[in-house]
Amino acid sequence: MNPIVRRQLAGPPCYRRSSALLKRATALASVLILAGCASLSPDGGTADVQALVNGNPLMAGSAAQRMPDEASQRSVDALLARPLDVEAALRIALINGPRVQDAFATLQLSDADRVQAASLPNPVLSFSRLAQGSEREFERMLSFNVVGLVTLPWQARWAGQRHEAAKLQAAQSVLMLAADTRRAWVRAVAAQQSVVYLRDAKEAAEAGAELAHRMAQVGNWSALQRTREQLLLADASAQLARAEQAAVASREQLTRLMGLSGARAGYTLPDRLPPLPQAAPELGDVQALALRDRLDVRSAQAQNTAVAGSLGLTHATSVINAMELGVVRNTTFDNDADRTKKTKRGFELDLPIPIFDWGQARNGRAEAQYLQSAARVRDVGVLAASEAREAWQGWNTAYAIARRYRDEVLPLRKKVNEEMVLRYNGMLASVWELLGETRASMLAVNAGIEAQRDFWLADTDLQLVLTGSSPGGMTAAQTASAGDAPATGGH
Repeated sequence: MNPIVRRQLAGPPCYRRSSALLKRATALASVLILAGCASLSPDGGTADVQALVNGNPLMAGSAAQRMPDEASQRSVDALLARPLDVEAALRIALINGPRVQDAFATLQLSDADRVQAASLPNPVLSFSRLAQGSEREFERMLSFNVVGLVTLPWQARWAGQRHEAAKLQAAQSVLMLAADTRRAWVRAVAAQQSVVYLRDAKEAAEAGAELAHRMAQVGNWSALQRTREQLLLADASAQLARAEQAAVASREQLTRLMGLSGARAGYTLPDRLPPLPQAAPELGDVQALALRDRLDVRSAQAQNTAVAGSLGLTHATSVINAMELGVVRNTTFDNDADRTKKTKRGFELDLPIPIFDWGQARNGRAEAQYLQSAARVRDVGVLAASEAREAWQGWNTAYAIARRYRDEVLPLRKKVNEEMVLRYNGMLASVWELLGETRASMLAVNAGIEAQRDFWLADTDLQLVLTGSSPGGMTAAQTASAGDAPATGGH
């Protein structure tokens, strides 16, 4: 093409300079707008976490609260004034539990990191004064971190991805607290219920031991028969002591999860566990549900996305990871009769020379972090599918056992006990047979309570496995950081 035609198409020199200045100004304005838009979340991310856990069966319509206020404390007192059902215990834990406050504080830290990453780097003002004889020299320089300014959108996007993963982890923590509170409530009520029946069993053993003692005194029983009754009493006493300790321990665990102390720890629990559901739910493919809805799977994927973003930034800044551009003004004064003054203006550029470090280590570390994050995504996916199958099988087994006790064992045991009473009244059975049957019935009822407890624990585990996280707590793959921030130099 003719050079004259090319210049005509490109426009006059003044137009080309104006266009270049416009592009640079537009880029700078975009960075400034990005930095100005970054601000701390006013609620600390509470609304975002609540949106993630809304509708989850573990929450039972309750909402997590970042910091308890006077109104929420009054609602806690109102809930504690009556027997504490599982929904009330869950509501108190989500309002007053230290673990909720810790989860939201961690999310707030992530929010602060997000805002910090999207903030413009501060300029650096340097001042120096030099003297030589009667001459005085003052140097002022205002410098900017150019690399930090150029990579600001990338840093902001990377920090935003990390913050999204932090929201998912906070929601996981809330669901874990809800599941732990449900388990603790189930164990506390079942342990309290078992204590009642074991006390009755001990009373029956005491009656048998007292009767054996009297009969042995009059010579109607041998020492062997008397010793057997005493052994039954000692065993019943030991079982009752263990059950009472278990009741105290499970109640205190529930108290800790709800964040209660002092007079508030004297709450009342219901007399019995809720009844079993009439039928098992149709959940479909539990593996697909877990891989779709579990928060730890989504969190691992979000972390992997953040690591991929940081990998690109590390590659881009592997060789030149710092650059300072400064505006310099140097003034020299002569203390002579004329008081002459000389001023120099210019700029200064600080740029590291990549002689020894070409960024291989940073690149290698970033790539290893990405491979590690991808492996963790796969690990969490395999874990989610496996735990879903295991929890579904455990739910069905616990439900079948609890129904067997409810529909067969306990009704049959009750019928046997009634028949034994009739035989005793008709003088066809001895008092020892009646006492033995009474003890056996109480132990069967206690076994039924344990089966009912195991079902509700399995139900909680299933809901957590399908929608939240691993029932044993967060694994290393779920809690691992998405990697260190990529190095882009400092001021």
